[in-house]
Amino acid sequence: MAMYDAADLKKGLKVEIDGQPYVITDFEFCKPGKGTALYRCKLKSMINGSTMDRTYRPVDKVGIPNLEERDMYYSYHDGQNYVFSDAETYEEISINEEALGKRTYFLIEEALCQGLFFNGKLIDITLPTFIEKVVVETEPGVRGDTASSNVMKPAKTDNGYDVMVPLFINVGDTIRIDTRTGEYAERVSKG
Repeated sequence: MAMYDAADLKKGLKVEIDGQPYVITDFEFCKPGKGTALYRCKLKSMINGSTMDRTYRPVDKVGIPNLEERDMYYSYHDGQNYVFSDAETYEEISINEEALGKRTYFLIEEALCQGLFFNGKLIDITLPTFIEKVVVETEPGVRGDTASSNVMKPAKTDNGYDVMVPLFINVGDTIRIDTRTGEYAERVSKG
């Protein structure tokens, strides 16, 4: 198995620990007055999102995970899993709702996504950065409430997703949502 030296560690690096892929979310190099330098890392599991802290010495080695990214299209929901097809081979591959979380609200048929595979198994999906949805439920904005431009109100989109929107958004408007944060980005068109 390929290995990183402790000196290679940095924020954002993907590593393998105990057969699981992790990403380094925080990194600190520490050199006490006497003694050996230390590399302190906060790690986040790329499979279940759990976090842990690890400290490495300069002589330590850390595994390089077998990760691969592939273009995939979202195909359909079969009741339990979300099915994607490989853009080159058209092979259908499923991922469960738990792995996707609230991103299930942002899936659009035939949307091009990035699939992340660990040892040949699909572990994560990166969606298009923005999607467009129609607002089906929101309170009308009240005139005079616009003194501050960042006043928000709740709204529901055509797929049941709840999002905070500016007061000027009305039922029937098409809005753009940032899939990375799940937040309103802009109005695309009036209803």
